[in-house]
Amino acid sequence: MWARKGSRPRTVRQTKYDWLYVIGAVCPGSGQTVGLISPNIDTDIINIFTGQFIREIEPDIHVVMLWDKAGFHTSGRLKIPENITIVPLPSHSPELNPVENLWHYLRSHFWSNRAYADYDDLRVAAVDGWRKAALNPEIVKSVCRAEFTQRNI
Repeated sequence: MWARKGSRPRTVRQTKYDWLYVIGAVCPGSGQTVGLISPNIDTDIINIFTGQFIREIEPDIHVVMLWDKAGFHTSGRLKIPENITIVPLPSHSPELNPVENLWHYLRSHFWSNRAYADYDDLRVAAVDGWRKAALNPEIVKSVCRAEFTQRNI
Protein backbone atom coordinates (compact mmCIF):
# COMPACT_ATOMS: atom_id res chain seq x y z
CA MET A 1 0.00 0.00 0.00
CA TRP A 2 1.23 3.47 -0.83
CA ALA A 3 0.77 6.22 1.75
CA ARG A 4 2.25 9.56 2.70
CA LYS A 5 5.17 9.33 5.08
CA GLY A 6 4.00 9.70 8.66
CA SER A 7 0.37 8.81 7.86
CA ARG A 8 -1.51 5.74 9.06
CA PRO A 9 -3.23 4.19 6.06
CA ARG A 10 -6.30 2.07 6.64
CA THR A 11 -6.03 -1.56 5.66
CA VAL A 12 -7.95 -4.77 6.11
CA ARG A 13 -7.64 -6.01 9.66
CA GLN A 14 -8.87 -9.32 10.89
CA THR A 15 -8.28 -10.69 14.37
CA LYS A 16 -9.92 -14.09 13.98
CA TYR A 17 -7.64 -16.75 12.59
CA ASP A 18 -8.30 -19.97 10.70
CA TRP A 19 -5.53 -21.91 9.04
CA LEU A 20 -5.54 -23.43 5.62
CA TYR A 21 -2.53 -25.02 3.97
CA VAL A 22 -1.86 -25.13 0.26
CA ILE A 23 0.62 -27.87 -0.51
CA GLY A 24 2.10 -27.90 -3.98
CA ALA A 25 4.77 -29.07 -6.35
CA VAL A 26 5.85 -27.33 -9.53
CA CYS A 27 7.94 -28.18 -12.53
CA PRO A 28 9.65 -24.89 -13.43
CA GLY A 29 10.46 -26.17 -16.92
CA SER A 30 7.00 -27.29 -18.04
CA GLY A 31 4.86 -25.18 -15.73
CA GLN A 32 2.97 -28.22 -14.49
CA THR A 33 1.69 -28.18 -10.91
CA VAL A 34 0.02 -30.47 -8.43
CA GLY A 35 -1.71 -29.03 -5.38
CA LEU A 36 -3.67 -30.02 -2.32
CA ILE A 37 -5.58 -27.83 0.13
CA SER A 38 -5.82 -29.01 3.72
CA PRO A 39 -6.99 -27.60 7.07
CA ASN A 40 -3.81 -28.96 8.69
CA ILE A 41 -0.38 -30.23 7.70
CA ASP A 42 1.49 -33.22 9.04
CA THR A 43 3.13 -36.40 7.78
CA ASP A 44 -0.22 -38.04 6.98
CA ILE A 45 -1.21 -35.09 4.78
CA ILE A 46 2.17 -35.15 3.01
CA ASN A 47 1.66 -38.89 2.36
CA ILE A 48 -1.75 -38.10 0.86
CA PHE A 49 -0.14 -35.38 -1.26
CA THR A 50 2.67 -37.63 -2.59
CA GLY A 51 0.08 -40.34 -3.33
CA GLN A 52 -1.97 -37.83 -5.31
CA PHE A 53 1.14 -36.45 -6.99
CA ILE A 54 2.36 -39.85 -8.17
CA ARG A 55 -1.02 -40.57 -9.79
CA GLU A 56 -0.71 -37.40 -11.86
CA ILE A 57 2.66 -38.14 -13.45
CA GLU A 58 3.57 -40.75 -16.02
CA PRO A 59 4.88 -44.00 -14.46
CA ASP A 60 8.16 -43.84 -16.40
CA ILE A 61 8.99 -40.33 -15.13
CA HIS A 62 11.41 -39.90 -12.23
CA VAL A 63 10.84 -36.75 -10.18
CA VAL A 64 13.27 -34.81 -8.02
CA MET A 65 11.61 -32.77 -5.27
CA LEU A 66 13.36 -30.04 -3.33
CA TRP A 67 12.11 -29.94 0.26
CA ASP A 68 12.94 -28.01 3.37
CA LYS A 69 13.55 -29.92 6.58
CA ALA A 70 10.14 -29.39 8.17
CA GLY A 71 9.23 -32.22 10.53
CA PHE A 72 6.53 -33.55 8.23
CA HIS A 73 9.13 -33.76 5.42
CA THR A 74 11.60 -35.76 7.50
CA SER A 75 9.37 -38.08 9.53
CA GLY A 76 10.12 -41.79 9.60
CA ARG A 77 6.45 -42.36 8.72
CA LEU A 78 6.84 -40.56 5.39
CA LYS A 79 6.10 -42.79 2.37
CA ILE A 80 8.01 -41.62 -0.68
CA PRO A 81 7.14 -43.40 -3.95
CA GLU A 82 10.02 -45.14 -5.75
CA ASN A 83 10.08 -42.72 -8.67
CA ILE A 84 10.51 -39.64 -6.45
CA THR A 85 13.88 -38.55 -5.11
CA ILE A 86 13.84 -36.02 -2.29
CA VAL A 87 16.65 -33.47 -2.12
CA PRO A 88 16.64 -31.80 1.31
CA LEU A 89 17.53 -28.14 1.20
CA PRO A 90 19.93 -26.53 3.66
CA SER A 91 18.27 -24.88 6.64
CA HIS A 92 17.00 -21.32 6.15
CA SER A 93 17.36 -21.37 2.35
CA PRO A 94 13.90 -20.92 0.83
CA GLU A 95 15.45 -19.05 -2.09
CA LEU A 96 16.71 -22.42 -3.39
CA ASN A 97 13.18 -23.80 -3.76
CA PRO A 98 11.39 -22.54 -6.88
CA VAL A 99 7.93 -23.23 -5.42
CA GLU A 100 8.59 -20.54 -2.79
CA ASN A 101 8.29 -17.97 -5.59
CA LEU A 102 4.84 -19.32 -6.40
CA TRP A 103 3.75 -18.90 -2.76
CA HIS A 104 4.99 -15.31 -2.84
CA TYR A 105 3.14 -14.66 -6.11
CA LEU A 106 -0.10 -16.16 -4.78
CA ARG A 107 0.09 -14.13 -1.57
CA SER A 108 0.87 -10.87 -3.34
CA HIS A 109 -1.76 -11.28 -6.08
CA PHE A 110 -4.58 -13.21 -4.44
CA TRP A 111 -4.34 -13.95 -0.73
CA SER A 112 -2.82 -11.13 1.35
CA ASN A 113 -4.54 -8.07 2.83
CA ARG A 114 -8.00 -9.52 2.56
CA ALA A 115 -10.61 -10.40 5.16
CA TYR A 116 -12.51 -13.64 4.78
CA ALA A 117 -15.97 -14.03 6.27
CA ASP A 118 -15.42 -17.67 7.22
CA TYR A 119 -13.38 -20.76 6.47
CA ASP A 120 -15.32 -21.47 3.27
CA ASP A 121 -14.43 -18.01 1.91
CA LEU A 122 -10.78 -18.69 2.75
CA ARG A 123 -10.93 -22.05 0.96
CA VAL A 124 -12.63 -20.52 -2.09
CA ALA A 125 -9.94 -17.81 -2.26
CA ALA A 126 -7.21 -20.46 -2.05
CA VAL A 127 -8.77 -22.50 -4.86
CA ASP A 128 -9.43 -19.41 -6.99
CA GLY A 129 -5.86 -18.14 -6.62
CA TRP A 130 -4.45 -21.60 -7.37
CA ARG A 131 -6.60 -21.93 -10.50
CA LYS A 132 -5.67 -18.48 -11.81
CA ALA A 133 -1.93 -18.75 -11.19
CA ALA A 134 -0.77 -22.31 -10.61
CA LEU A 135 -2.86 -23.81 -13.40
CA ASN A 136 -1.40 -21.32 -15.86
CA PRO A 137 1.85 -22.93 -17.09
CA GLU A 138 3.21 -19.63 -18.41
CA ILE A 139 2.85 -17.95 -15.01
CA VAL A 140 4.44 -20.94 -13.26
CA LYS A 141 7.36 -21.08 -15.70
CA SER A 142 7.94 -17.35 -15.31
CA VAL A 143 7.54 -17.14 -11.53
CA CYS A 144 9.34 -20.39 -10.63
CA ARG A 145 12.15 -20.24 -13.16
CA ALA A 146 15.52 -21.08 -11.66
CA GLU A 147 18.62 -21.58 -13.79
CA PHE A 148 19.76 -24.59 -11.78
CA THR A 149 16.53 -26.48 -12.60
CA GLN A 150 16.94 -26.14 -16.37
CA ARG A 151 18.23 -29.15 -18.30
CA ASN A 152 21.11 -28.73 -20.69
CA ILE A 153 20.27 -30.69 -23.82
